[in-house]
Amino acid sequence: MEDTFHIRTLPGYRLIGLKWEGPYTEVNELKHTIQNMYNRSTELKDLIDSQKQLGLSYHTRPDGFVHYSGFQVDENTKIPIGMMDIHIPELTYLITHHQAGHDVGKTYMKIYHWLKDCAYIPYMEPNIEYYDDLPIKHEVYPIHRDLIQPHFDIMIPITRQID
Repeated sequence: MEDTFHIRTLPGYRLIGLKWEGPYTEVNELKHTIQNMYNRSTELKDLIDSQKQLGLSYHTRPDGFVHYSGFQVDENTKIPIGMMDIHIPELTYLITHHQAGHDVGKTYMKIYHWLKDCAYIPYMEPNIEYYDDLPIKHEVYPIHRDLIQPHFDIMIPITRQID
């Protein structure tokens, strides 16, 4: 199946979830944070879409990254103990779908190459140092997914390239 890429501007939103931060050598621990967030999702009131769990990765460490696993919630939702909220601004995204059974590294490599040949570049928050060619990665997972061979949407925040 051919890879398809879409560009779409999406409104800002609020996410409540759990934070994981660590080096790539400990990335296997991240799946526990994601599963724990899924298990605790019933603690969240006013979910915008209970069928979609989000994973937001920010490559602000030279040896790894910061990841937030959570759900989009209403502005008035109370933050459960041990969780945190994040406000995501309106952003323009490059969106594609990662298919189950495919290599996620290859999917991200296709995104990287696609961006090299277009008028967009990855968005970076001002005054923050990033350590990855795709510095911010947002993933949207259906809650009923195969955890070994998942399928999910990848959304890379982008901005127009300035000549």
